[in-house]
Amino acid sequence: MTSSNVSVSHAARDSVLSHAREGAARDPPAEVCGVLVGNRDAGSISSVRPVSNVADDPRVAYELDPAETMAAIDDVEASGADVVGFYHSHPESAPVPSAADRAQASWPGYLYLICNPDGRMTAHEWTGDDFHEVTLTVE
Repeated sequence: MTSSNVSVSHAARDSVLSHAREGAARDPPAEVCGVLVGNRDAGSISSVRPVSNVADDPRVAYELDPAETMAAIDDVEASGADVVGFYHSHPESAPVPSAADRAQASWPGYLYLICNPDGRMTAHEWTGDDFHEVTLTVE
């Protein structure tokens, strides 16, 4: 991706935030996650595909369900769109990459969007070594 600015559609942003609020309302609260869909070359996110979080402790971690993730990626590619990256929520903390997020990141050049239920959202490109924050513009 290698862009310092990424645009996200209102619909995609609203879907991510709605999903995050659903996770925060659980008892106990849980991180939610999914796939970002759009155009990698243009640096744009047009929609999202929610995926189940199968982490051992979803309150503080996320792990995209492997089968659901592969099915979502296949569907996205079959539609002619691109997988731009992945999203997850931090239901009880700031939307910045955690040590666990860094340890788990495995798609260099892809976007990792993090949000929390109050509506704060950040985007970071994984370089393979660390996250580089990018500007997120809602369009």
